[in-house]
Amino acid sequence: MTSVLAEPVRQFVDEITAVLVDLGTRVSAPNKAALQRDAALEAQAIAASVIASDGRYSDTELRAFASALAPWFDALRGTTPQQLRTGDAIRQFRAWAITPSPLFETVVTADSRHGTANGWRYYQAALRVAHAGAAIDSVPTREKLLTVDTFRSMMLRRLAAAKIERPADMPRGVGEPEPVEDRAAPAARPLDELLAELDALVGLAAVKTEVRLLTNLIRVENLRRERDLPVVDQSRHLVFVGNPGTGKTTVARLLAQIFHTLGVVSKGQLVETDRSGLVAGYVGQTATKVNEVAERAQGGVLFIDEAYALVQGGEQDFGREAIATLLKQMEDHRDDLVVIVAGYPAPMAEFLDANPGIRSRFPKTLEFPDYTDDEMVAICESMAKTSHYDLDASARERLRAWLARQPRGASFGNARLVRNVFEQAVTRQASRVVDLPSVTDHQLITITAADIPD
Repeated sequence: MTSVLAEPVRQFVDEITAVLVDLGTRVSAPNKAALQRDAALEAQAIAASVIASDGRYSDTELRAFASALAPWFDALRGTTPQQLRTGDAIRQFRAWAITPSPLFETVVTADSRHGTANGWRYYQAALRVAHAGAAIDSVPTREKLLTVDTFRSMMLRRLAAAKIERPADMPRGVGEPEPVEDRAAPAARPLDELLAELDALVGLAAVKTEVRLLTNLIRVENLRRERDLPVVDQSRHLVFVGNPGTGKTTVARLLAQIFHTLGVVSKGQLVETDRSGLVAGYVGQTATKVNEVAERAQGGVLFIDEAYALVQGGEQDFGREAIATLLKQMEDHRDDLVVIVAGYPAPMAEFLDANPGIRSRFPKTLEFPDYTDDEMVAICESMAKTSHYDLDASARERLRAWLARQPRGASFGNARLVRNVFEQAVTRQASRVVDLPSVTDHQLITITAADIPD
């Protein structure tokens, strides 16, 4: 059991000692033994912050902690779990992951000064220790996964603030299996790149947190598998609830790629469908349609929009047959198929209760709230930027006022509504500038208040 933490700690100490030795030679002759102890103290703090986050302090994780750090700290060699539980060796670091440590600051500051990227070496080695700390117990608690996510986000914010670019040849992180050679499948994208794309989405703070926690859980499970430790089998199928245009398909597409990178599925494609793609009008045809769609989705994610429509046709409707066939496909291909069902909140509750096997296979629900007016303005600005347009201040204010007048209900379009408004604004802008006697580049790309619909 100790090996799950011992090896990442040793790797961290070796990696960071090498970084500190290099920094030391720039100013004076380094004392390698002292620097090694500094690195070990940092590893202790990282592991302790994760272990202490939920206040459980199990004997298993305390023994693993002591064993992993004992090579550098004699006091830990004879320490009992009870002594660690009541002492400060772990407890004092409970909030440690919230702010950059002095050592991390030293490394990042040196990167800014010398044009190096050692902060990324720290980032990856430190995350190995954090994930290992969460992997000691067979099922990490939510608090542990949140601490790992907080630690990751803190380091990324500091690296971004210092403008330290991620090395192109940075090796894969802990819990990211080496990609399997398959010419028919797209190459798996780096996990940090996918999570950065997730973080860049407007709004959806709670959804982003849940996706990152799921990502950390899978990485921890992969780490345990690498050490031949038992892993509790957990369903990856998900329920997305929310009104139209709230980002459900976008997040599903990113999740398919994240699952590919983490080895949950072999290809990472997203196959979208709805009732019309699964249910036929004659006896015997529905099962065939479901099987064909599921076959296309194998190796990736099957996204079923408005899934509740499968149970709203009565007892004689073929939607029930579609569900039964889908559940069989999920069981037969449980190692290489993830299903996400989506729709309005209330009807999706009816869907989950329609078949005894559904709710047990979809244990987790992600709620996608409506966007605020400010978030929808930001979405419109992002759409404009992608299309090489720019909303000036007057356009933003008129758009915000227009959005505030729109009724909010179950059919509210959110980002789809914003897309329609943006396309209308582009059309109106074109009609306006075409009549100008002389058009500048700035006028060609600028959307003003006059272009926003009434």
